[in-house]
Amino acid sequence: MDEKEELQELDYEAVQEKTSEELMTLLDERRMRELKARMEELNEFDVAEFLTELGDKRMPMVFRLLSKETAAEVFANFDAPEQEMIINSITDAELAGIVEELYVDDAVDMMEELPANVVKRVMRAATPETRSLINQYLRYPENSAGSIMTAEYVDLKKYMSVKESFARIRRIGEDKETIYICFVTSAHRKLEGIVTVKDLLLADPDTEVGELMDRNVIFASTTEDQESVAEKFSDYDLMALPVVDKEGRLVGIVTVDDILDVMEEETTEDIEKMAGILPSDAPYSRLKPGEIWRNRIPWLMFLMLSATFTSMILTNFENMLAIVPGLVAFIPMLMGTGGNSGAQSATAVIRSLSLGDIEPRDALRVLWKEWRVAILCGLTLAAVNFGKMLLLDHLILHNPSVTLLVAATVSLSIVFIVMFAKLVGSLLPLGAERIGLDPAVMANPLISTLTDAVSLLIYIYIAKLILHI
Repeated sequence: MDEKEELQELDYEAVQEKTSEELMTLLDERRMRELKARMEELNEFDVAEFLTELGDKRMPMVFRLLSKETAAEVFANFDAPEQEMIINSITDAELAGIVEELYVDDAVDMMEELPANVVKRVMRAATPETRSLINQYLRYPENSAGSIMTAEYVDLKKYMSVKESFARIRRIGEDKETIYICFVTSAHRKLEGIVTVKDLLLADPDTEVGELMDRNVIFASTTEDQESVAEKFSDYDLMALPVVDKEGRLVGIVTVDDILDVMEEETTEDIEKMAGILPSDAPYSRLKPGEIWRNRIPWLMFLMLSATFTSMILTNFENMLAIVPGLVAFIPMLMGTGGNSGAQSATAVIRSLSLGDIEPRDALRVLWKEWRVAILCGLTLAAVNFGKMLLLDHLILHNPSVTLLVAATVSLSIVFIVMFAKLVGSLLPLGAERIGLDPAVMANPLISTLTDAVSLLIYIYIAKLILHI
C-alpha cells in the first residue's frame, strides 16, 4: 500500500496530524528546502496551525521560508499575538510585501486587534493607496457591513459581451477575493445587477452582460449591522453580498468566509451574555486571569446584591415558616424550578430573535404559546412532585413534616411558579429587543434572580392560603 492509499484510509484529523509530524521531522532534520516545498503545497490554514505550534523562537524563522503570496495567506490566518510576533521579527520591506498581498478586510481586521505601536509600523510600510483604503474602512462603524467588507471584487459593465467579460476576469481576477460572482456597475459605480461565471460560461460569447444579469440584487449598506448581513446570507443562501454607500454606489462586498467569522463571533457574544459574562474579543485561552475577573465580576456582584431581596423576603416571613418547618426544605427546589423554567423560555426566545424567526411585534403570540406550555409543564411537574412527596418523603422516609396539605402547597406553588417564570422568560428578551437592547442581556442570570424572589412570594402566600398560617 503506497502513501496516498494509506492517507485515504485515515480520517481528516489523522491526516492533519500525520502531515504536522512530517513537517516537524523536516524541521528537526533541518531539511529546509523540502520543508518549504511541503508547506507551499498545504492549505494556508494548516500551515498557520503548524507554525503556531512551533513557539516564539522557531516560528518567525520558518515563516520566512514561505513565498510572498503564501506568507500573506498564512499571515491572515494567524491570531493577533502571532501576527504581532511575525511583524516584530521581519524587515519593513518584508512587512510591506505582506500588507500589499493581504485582502483589505484581513488588513483591517489586523489593524483593529494589534497594539497601536505595531499598527503605526504597518501603516508606514503600506503604500499610500493601501493606507488610504485601510483608513477608509476603519472609519466605518464597528461591526457594520463596511467594517467587514473587502474591495477585491470583479466589476463588469452591462454593455460588455461575454467574451469581453472573460477577458476582464482573466486580467484582474487573480487578486480578487471571488470571481464566481461578478457585479455589474454603471459609469458612476452604481450597482445595476449581478452575473455569475456559470451564467457567462453557458451563454453565447457575443451575448451582452445586460441580457444575463440579475437586476433584483440583494445588497447591504455600509452602516448596516453585521448580524443583519449574516441573516441575509442565511435567508438567501448567498456566497457574496454587495455593499453600497448612501448614493447606491458599490464600495465593496462581503464574502461567506467573513460571515462565518461574524456568526461565530455573534454566537459567542450571546452565549457569554446569557451566562452573565461581559463579552471579550479574545478567545478564552488567551485571556489572563485579571481580564477574566473583569469580565465576570460585574454580573456576579449585581446578582449577589440582587439576591438581597430573597433574603429580605425570608427574614420577613421567618416566623410564619417556623410554624411549619417542613416548608423550608422545599424552597431551593422551587426556586431552582422557577429559574430553570424561565431560562428555557428565554433561551428559546433569544435564539428565535437572533434568527429572525420572531420579532417584538409577535409578543402576544409568543406569550400565548408560552402560557400553554407553562400550564402543561407546571401541571406535569406538580403531579410528579405530589406523588414523590407522598410516596418517598411521607411513606418511605416517614418525614412527619410532609403532610397531604404540605404536598398540595408545594405542588400548587410549582404550577404558578412555572407559569410566572416562563412568561417572564419570554417577555423580557422581547422587551429588550423592543427598546434596542441586546436580548441576551435578559437571559439566565437576570431571570433567575427575578424568579427566585417571586417564587418565594408565591410559595409563601399559597402556604398561607392552604395551611392557614
